[in-house]
Parts: sequence; structure tokens; C-alpha cells
Amino acid sequence: MNKIIAKNPTARHNYSITETYEAGIVLTGTEIKSIRNGKVNIKDTYINIKNGEAWVYGMHISPYEHGNIFNKDPLRDRKLLLNKREINKLYGMIKTKGISIIPLTMYFNGNKVKLEIGVGKGKKLYDKREDMAKRDANMNIRRAIKNDYKY
Repeated sequence: MNKIIAKNPTARHNYSITETYEAGIVLTGTEIKSIRNGKVNIKDTYINIKNGEAWVYGMHISPYEHGNIFNKDPLRDRKLLLNKREINKLYGMIKTKGISIIPLTMYFNGNKVKLEIGVGKGKKLYDKREDMAKRDANMNIRRAIKNDYKY
């Protein structure tokens, strides 16, 4: 069972996600302790491929209170652990215009921290409005059905 640590609330709103992958992250001991305390933010993060390796940028992991000299920079770039085949596939997708790789959720899989990453294209403003209209219509339909079937 996976315990969710952090979610990216704006990812599915700003991007239409087509594929998802699971990736591990290279972290230090004090970062893991801080993550266990829930002090991580993945809202403004993105992923890029550099020198054949996947890196996550902008992830904020607060320094551990009792970490003293072992604490790392909270906004440092962190390496993702993916297969070479997956990295090459993601690199090919990034080269396509408008395609981005975004972290969706961070969770524990056993004792290991995993990051669910999504490949998607940025939505335009009218796409976002259309999605919100569909969501509202579905909510109204469910509400009407629920109210009709009450005894």
C-alpha cells in the first residue's frame, strides 16, 4: 500500500497528462527524515533530461530540524532513477514541441520514496474552462440523480 506524501495540485489542471511513470529519487538521510515529517512541496517542479539522466528541479524539501551540518540545500536539483529505455523515450517526447514532464505525486512504496511523473501537453485557457464546465455538469447530474432517488 502506497502512502501519499505530497501531490501537485495544479498538474492535471494545467496539463493534459497522456502517460505516467514511476521514478525513484536520489535523496540524503536528512531529506528522507524531513519527507517523513511531511515537509515537502512539489507544486512548482518540473523534470528535464540532462546528459542522459533525468533531474527534478524546484522540489522544496525543508531542512530537517535536527540535521545540523548534514542538511542539504532545500531547492537543490535531484536525480531521478529511471531505466535507460524510459529516459530515452522521455527525451524523445520532450523534443516534441509543447510536451512537458511534471511530477504528479510523491509517495512511499515500502521504505522507498517514489515520484509519479506525467508526460503531458500544456492546456490553453479555453481547454481549462471546458474541463471545468464538464466537471460542473457531471456534478450537477450526479446531484440530480441522488436527489431523485431519495425515498
